[in-house]
Amino acid sequence: MLSEPLVTHAPPIDLLDGASLFLDFDGTLVEVAERPDAVVVDARLQMLLRRLIARLDGRVALISGRPAGEVVALFGEQLVTVVGSHGMEYRWADGRPAPIDRPAGLDAVLDAMRRLAAERPGLLVEEKPLGIALHFRQAPEAEAASQALAEALAREHGLRLQPGKMMFEVRAPAGDKGSAVRTLMAEPELASTRPIFMGDDHTDEAGLAAAEALGGAGILVGPPRATAARYRLDDVEAVLAWLEAASGPAA
Repeated sequence: MLSEPLVTHAPPIDLLDGASLFLDFDGTLVEVAERPDAVVVDARLQMLLRRLIARLDGRVALISGRPAGEVVALFGEQLVTVVGSHGMEYRWADGRPAPIDRPAGLDAVLDAMRRLAAERPGLLVEEKPLGIALHFRQAPEAEAASQALAEALAREHGLRLQPGKMMFEVRAPAGDKGSAVRTLMAEPELASTRPIFMGDDHTDEAGLAAAEALGGAGILVGPPRATAARYRLDDVEAVLAWLEAASGPAA
C-alpha cells in the first residue's frame, strides 16, 4: 500500500555506498518530450553514467518503459544493463541473450490505435516489442477516446493496460518494474547489495516498492504524492545534480 505523500527530504549523498542503482529514464534522467523520438542523451548524462558504473563496479541498470534497444541506442556503447518494456525485455551488459515472446494480439491493437490516430490529429502511436502506446500529449482533448480504446483493446486481447504520462499503453500482461528489480537483485554480483530505485511516474511505483521491500530505498522524482518511496528529488535537474555528487569527483 502506498504511503501518504509526506516524502519531502532528499536522499543522503552516501546512499549509494554498498548499493546497486536502478534508474528510470524518461522523467528521471531526461525531461519528458513531446515525442519519444525527440529525446537526446547529452554529454553530461553520458559522462554521469560512466561515473556511476565506475563508482558501483557496474551495479547500475536502466529500467524503462521504452524498448530496451531504443535505450541502448540513445546511450551508445555504454556497458550497462537495460531493462525495457516495463520489466519484460532485457539487454544484459555482458551480452547474454534474452528472448522475448510477443503476444499475437498486439498486431490488432496496433491497427486499432492507428485508425484512431488517423481520425484524431496529434495522437501518436508508438510500437514496442511487447506493447503499443497511444500518446495524447499533443492532443489532450483525445484523452477520453484514447483511454476508452486502450481499455477495450486490453480486455479483448487479454493484455495489460498501462497508463502513463499523457499516454495509454496496451502490453503483454507479465512483468513490471518491480519484477525487474527483483530479477536484477538475483544476479550474484548484486545479491549482497541494497537496491536503490529512482523514478517519477506511477509506472515506477512497483520498482520503488520492490527496492524498499528488498532492504533498499526508493527515490521519487517530482512533486510530493502518495508513493512507496522514502526519499524525493524535485525534478530531472535535481536528479542529475544528486547523482553527480553521489558518484564522487569526476576523473
